[in-house]
Amino acid sequence: MDIKDIQNLIKFVSKAEVSEVKYKTKDFEITIKTPLAGSEVAYAQPTVYHTAPQQAAAAPAPVATPATAPAEKTEAASDESKYVTIKSPMIGTFYRKPSPDKDVFVNVGDEVSVGKTVCVIEAMKLFNQIESEVSGKIVKILVDDSSPVEYDQPLFLVDPS
Repeated sequence: MDIKDIQNLIKFVSKAEVSEVKYKTKDFEITIKTPLAGSEVAYAQPTVYHTAPQQAAAAPAPVATPATAPAEKTEAASDESKYVTIKSPMIGTFYRKPSPDKDVFVNVGDEVSVGKTVCVIEAMKLFNQIESEVSGKIVKILVDDSSPVEYDQPLFLVDPS
């Protein structure tokens, strides 16, 4: 089953108004869950079963990095290590505002608390509010408004102090 077949299956399931569909073959299994009556969205990762043992490819030798790294980059990396990252819990489109005519949820320098909505991620025509899991001050916004985001992609840096 290729990605187009999976996308068509997801579209079909969403139009059929069912809560869950499982599709299983000899070497492939996928579960699609859809929200009913405003419940939260649950995303399932497809599980692929390999019938024949796979030969592990030899790992390429690590590339040597120059020993003289610029001091600025080292300093910036150590500064960012004290921050907590708010990451995307899903794949979708990142929005800083609840709607085009509203103000942004948070700006750099704003204080956030646990449970405060920091952005919205749209996935399959559903707008999911993303809440902060940490209290602190927004230091950096890592994604542009209306940009596609991946699962576990960093969205914000928060200074918890």
